[in-house]
Amino acid sequence: MSVLAFVLYVNSNAQAVKVEVKKVNGDWELYRDGKPYYIKGVGGQVYLDKAVEIGSNSIRTWSLENAKKFLDAAHERGLTVMMGLWVQHERHGFDYNDTTAVRKQLEYFTRKVKEFKDHPALLMWGVGNEVDLFYSNTKVWNAVQDICAMVHRIDPNHPTTTVTAGYDSTETALILQNVPDLDIYGVNTYGDLKKAVDDMHRFGWPGAYLIAEWGPNGHWETAKTKWGAPIEQTSSEKADSYEERNNYINADSLKCVGSYVFLWGQKQETTATWYGMFSAAGESTESVDRLHIDWRGEKPKNESPKVVDFALLYDSKPIPDNIVESGRRYTVIANFNDPDGDKLKIDWQVISESTDVKAGGDVESAPPSIPGLIKSKQKNKMEFVAPQKEGAYRVFVFAYDRKGQMGYFNIPFYVKPDPNATTTIKLKKRKLNFEY
Repeated sequence: MSVLAFVLYVNSNAQAVKVEVKKVNGDWELYRDGKPYYIKGVGGQVYLDKAVEIGSNSIRTWSLENAKKFLDAAHERGLTVMMGLWVQHERHGFDYNDTTAVRKQLEYFTRKVKEFKDHPALLMWGVGNEVDLFYSNTKVWNAVQDICAMVHRIDPNHPTTTVTAGYDSTETALILQNVPDLDIYGVNTYGDLKKAVDDMHRFGWPGAYLIAEWGPNGHWETAKTKWGAPIEQTSSEKADSYEERNNYINADSLKCVGSYVFLWGQKQETTATWYGMFSAAGESTESVDRLHIDWRGEKPKNESPKVVDFALLYDSKPIPDNIVESGRRYTVIANFNDPDGDKLKIDWQVISESTDVKAGGDVESAPPSIPGLIKSKQKNKMEFVAPQKEGAYRVFVFAYDRKGQMGYFNIPFYVKPDPNATTTIKLKKRKLNFEY
């Protein structure tokens, strides 16, 4: 869209672009402005130009925060928006037996749907995200139905979806029974993506669906250390997961109308790197490269550094179970490969294991890097002294190509006080933490 066209849009009465869900020759498809529209989406509200560069056509939000500004920015770039209506969660204290609170929520969404229903960037309404996470009151589905029905009355041009944490056939039955105005079923799923898609076919979800969040293995789905810390995939392992799962999503032409990859941005969730496809400063990762290849059919002009191998050593030998002794000196080996031959800048950090892990992607505080532990750094090797305080830690290693891309990994380790001490490994049990 030209600058002139955008200015004319902003200063005129916007016209809605009609979006429909249709069954064509046995396949469920999304149509926008009368043409098939397969969602190649990213979940987040940043780096919109990068989204366009790699071939994305849609962005997902979870709430109405800065909705007008974001819709305008997306439209300027030719992107559509799955606009989130943040339906309140029981786990945050909302009571679905409180009819006054439920009514006020519906009234608020009614005003907002009227306000944004004709925006040309609007693709669909996301009525709630993971309201089923740690809940017991199924009246939430009656509230979701009331919102979906309201959308259909006020906005005949855009479909409704709601998004659950994973896929469960019992919950599907509840939704089918209580939310007849739902047009598309949305699922957030990670390591279980293939199973979730297979189950939707086996257990009879009858209509169209989309994968509303997907990405690397969730921290509840990975192997654990002896002290219970989840082992995070490297940036290159995550890229392989994104590619494999994207291929599986694309293969379901029968019911799937597309997906939104997670997270198009960066956030602290278990670690600072677990779900974000970017650094805090905006460097992109190999996972972004893989989407570029799939959506554009070609490699990006510059590729991200790849993780080759790494190790945590003492006296040149692997450390059993990564349990170390306070005050001793250890070595981290890190080998990266840059496909473009770029000279890499390596950043090393020792960080305490996060103790602020929450549910459903709620805001978490990031533990700081611990100063004074790193004693020497070379091109692919770092030596550090284990912290004095007993507990769980991680070594983070980042490789930057200085052209806007990065690769990374981290190694969890546990410090015991001294060689003669008994290792006491006690970490609090963590609730399953689904996304966003």
